[in-house]
Parts: sequence; structure tokens; C-alpha cells
Amino acid sequence: MALQTTDFLDIDDLTPAELDRVLDRASAMKAGEDDAQLPNHTLAMIFEKPSTRTRASFETGMTDLGGHAMFLGPDDIQLGHGEPLRDTARVLGRYADGVMARLFDHEDVEVLAEHADCPVINGLTDEAHPCQTLADLLTIREHAGEDVRVAWVGDGNNVGQSFVVGAAMAGIDVTVATPAEYAMDGAVFDRAADFGADPTVTTDPAAAVADADVVYTDVWISMGQEDRRERKLAAFDGFQVNESLLAGSDAAVMHCLPAHRGEEITNDVLESDRALAWDQAENRLHAQKALLVELLA
Repeated sequence: MALQTTDFLDIDDLTPAELDRVLDRASAMKAGEDDAQLPNHTLAMIFEKPSTRTRASFETGMTDLGGHAMFLGPDDIQLGHGEPLRDTARVLGRYADGVMARLFDHEDVEVLAEHADCPVINGLTDEAHPCQTLADLLTIREHAGEDVRVAWVGDGNNVGQSFVVGAAMAGIDVTVATPAEYAMDGAVFDRAADFGADPTVTTDPAAAVADADVVYTDVWISMGQEDRRERKLAAFDGFQVNESLLAGSDAAVMHCLPAHRGEEITNDVLESDRALAWDQAENRLHAQKALLVELLA
């Protein structure tokens, strides 16, 4: 049965049942129990932002599936400058079987999806990172099971916003702790409510972590926000995931990487046995392979 959506722009483009199916397939692929292939398929990969994990996981994934990934960086493509974005989308839709785009503006990935005659996958925008959420949920399944409480501690950014909605779809209880001025968009909690979830929201990271099974953090200064560095560092005082914050807790710690060690997380915590960041990074590959098969096959 095909997915109801032809594009994957945010995590709730899937239904909860479809999300479960993608994660089941990812687990099976990781275990070597699903050998689905995409021979003679091409994925066009548009990168307005640089990346390690997104490029490496999608490119490796397409190779593993018997297909081909075509990298199109800022110097390789006229992304909305010399040519309208809709025209680029129309052309790539006739060359490739799918398009993955890692962009700044979320509206740009929506334009690609509207005009490309093939599935479009959001590899990250300033509003959402649904592919990371797939890997996060797969990692939680593997290490914490289904009855789990997660604390998001730090910036209410794109990774956190997609995760809160994805967790709601998966029935995971989430507490969000951010400084008031860097909270998540209220629409995120409305979307979570559509799946029966009511995330707890606080400005107290210690309270969020107190009964959590998993603590999740991400960088405070995202790509393109370097001019806000000093202001943000001051606002996030007390939000660092360190041994003091985790005292008395045996919670696992997640981070989508890259990490700014000494800012949102300490080196000691990231290098400890409680850190799941490396499993999250690996699971990008398995989750995206499953998604590619579901969308492109």
C-alpha cells in the first residue's frame, strides 16, 4: 500500500500508521531482513546549506538501494537566483525519481513540491527537520521502548519542532524546556494536540529533566544565526546538558549533531555511555532508506 502523501515536507505528512510502517521497515532494513531496492532510480539532492549527515546518509542510502544520488550544491544550481525555483523543480522532476532539498526557507521546499513531478523530501529547513525525527524515533524505539518520557532542553528550533509532533504521533510523552524568548511556535503544540498529545512546556530545564528517560538537546546557534551568538548564549544560561543537570538521573541523552561541545552539551556527557548521538546518526541512513523505498518504489 502506497503512502497517502507524495511528498515528505514535515513529519505529519505521514499518518501515525504510516510513520509506524516506515519505522518498522527501517528496523528490518537495519537488521538485514528487508532487501527492497530502487534500481535505476535517481535522487536529486539540493543543498543550500552544507551538511555531513544529510548528504552522506542519503547518498549512501541510494547506493545501498541500487540507485544513484546526484549532488547539487550552491555552486552547481541556480537556486531561485538565475532561474525561478519553480522552473528548477519542473526540470528536476523530469530527470529524477525524487528530490531531497536542504534549504533555509521552508516555503522554498513547498515550491519544489508543488512544481516537481516527483516526490520531494525535506532534508532540513529553518522550520522543520522531519528526516531527523524519523531517526530519533527509531533510536528511542531501540533504546527506550514505547513507554518513555523525553525532555527537550534548549532552543525551540526546527529539530525540536518536528520532534514534538513526531513524538505525539508515536505516543511519546514530551516536556519542552526553552528560554521564553526562544520557545517553539505555538502551532507545533496545536499539531501535537491533533494526535491527542499535550506536551508540557516550561522554562525550567531541571524540572523537565527530573523524571525523563531521555534528554534531547541541539545547538543553540543554528546555521545562519551567527550574528545572534552572544545574545543567545546569555539567554541559554542554565540550559546546558551537563553532569549537574543530569545529577540523580539515569536518562539517556540525544543530540542530532553537530554538537558545540561546551555550549549546549559538555564533552563529558557526549562522550559518556548515556549518549545516543552516534546511534541517531547511523539511524538517519536506515530511516531514510525506508522512506525512500516507501516514496519512490
